[in-house]
Amino acid sequence: METELVALATAGATTLVQQMATEGWVTVRRRMAGFLARRRGAADEEAAAGELEASRADLLAARDDGDPDGADGVATVWRLRLQRLLREDPAAAAELRRLLDEVAPAEAPATVREVRNTVSGGVQYDPVFQAGVVSGGVTFHAPSDRPPAG
Repeated sequence: METELVALATAGATTLVQQMATEGWVTVRRRMAGFLARRRGAADEEAAAGELEASRADLLAARDDGDPDGADGVATVWRLRLQRLLREDPAAAAELRRLLDEVAPAEAPATVREVRNTVSGGVQYDPVFQAGVVSGGVTFHAPSDRPPAG
């Protein structure tokens, strides 16, 4: 169970930090502040929103300065805070999962970063096609320089 909570806290922190730089941040901040306040007492929602906004300012400053360590630090702080919160209140896991499902952007299709083809075994007389993603049929209309069979 601990592994699941760590994974959830990591996903929560990653999503939170990603959303800090989007147009939907105000909504995400409100939702996350509400989540945090319910764990600490209803009067803390404004304080939680202030902490989230301070983290956003740190993140944007780090990005503006070209400081990837600073940006990573914001995510690390929230990962650790969410881990502690989930350890103290395991029932919060279900609410955090629902929140992430609602605010997390849909995953983009996987991008092929590297394709390797090896053509071996002598001379190849037919076309060889290399691609990362192929959608639809592929037809070659290349003359064959293949020697006659026989």
